[in-house]
Amino acid sequence: MTKIAVLGPIPRDTIYTYKDEMIQKYGCVTHPVIALSKLLGKEGTVIPVSHVHQKDYKGILEVFAPYDNIDTQYVSDADDRGTVIELRFLDQNNRLEKQTACMKPILPSDVAGLEDADAYVFVPITDFEISLSTLRYLKEKGKGTIIFDAHGPTSAMSISGERHRKFWVDMDEWLPYIDVLKMNLEESQVCWFKNEYEAAEMTGYDEESTEHLDDMAAHVLEHGVSYFYVTLDSRGCVMYFKENNEVKKEFITSVFMQHVIDTTGCGDSFAGGLAFGFSRFGDAIKAAQYANTLGALRTQGKTFEVFKTFDETARIIAEHYS
Repeated sequence: MTKIAVLGPIPRDTIYTYKDEMIQKYGCVTHPVIALSKLLGKEGTVIPVSHVHQKDYKGILEVFAPYDNIDTQYVSDADDRGTVIELRFLDQNNRLEKQTACMKPILPSDVAGLEDADAYVFVPITDFEISLSTLRYLKEKGKGTIIFDAHGPTSAMSISGERHRKFWVDMDEWLPYIDVLKMNLEESQVCWFKNEYEAAEMTGYDEESTEHLDDMAAHVLEHGVSYFYVTLDSRGCVMYFKENNEVKKEFITSVFMQHVIDTTGCGDSFAGGLAFGFSRFGDAIKAAQYANTLGALRTQGKTFEVFKTFDETARIIAEHYS
């Protein structure tokens, strides 16, 4: 039986799409948890690990209730500290974010008993939600693959709640405790600078700027990460790894979807797909295919019905990647 833990916030989200629609739901951790629940079926268990508000606790459990392989005992409202987010999409991929409540960070004591999990999926959305000590604890005591999404450490909030992109200045302290690092292209651009002058010269996200990725990948892999994935929006993702002490690169195309309805949670779903691919197949390319597929499926609706069973998802992968 496969056992996968997903760690991060379960925010109460209010989303204004670029088509002027309003969606209210619980987000972040819920996307990979339910996607993995459908993929695993009777073959495994998914364990969300999060701190939530007491007023949200019952509603969150109701979201997970239809899936009998989701173990909710690590969702806690004991401290009455959860996350509340407002997202306003300017277009399909770009959005303004405001955060009005902050989750209590996940500490080593919050993961006691999960040392036997096959994979740990970290999907923080702000830089304080996951403690480095928690990654260190699971690296030393846990048996599973640690998959970490860089969205958290590259995001910060002001005292008035505005959310901003930030530099991941202490990245090198985290890398030794991460097996699989995942980020998008924008996040990579605020992770890779060599001195204060380069940081000062950065003026914003450049969706065509990928020339830094090879050097960054070599650095990341040298500091302990086994696989490094960078998503490139609708193009797919690029994966770096080492073979015979040489850095290798593979590009995995996206799974094309004709109509995009809601992109919220695509990155989180992608991370869940990586966890499934590594835990079920032990294959980095297969993991990327599942990651791309879950990310694509996430765009297809406003509910969790977008995610499919293992057989249905495998058919999509076979059709696209044959």
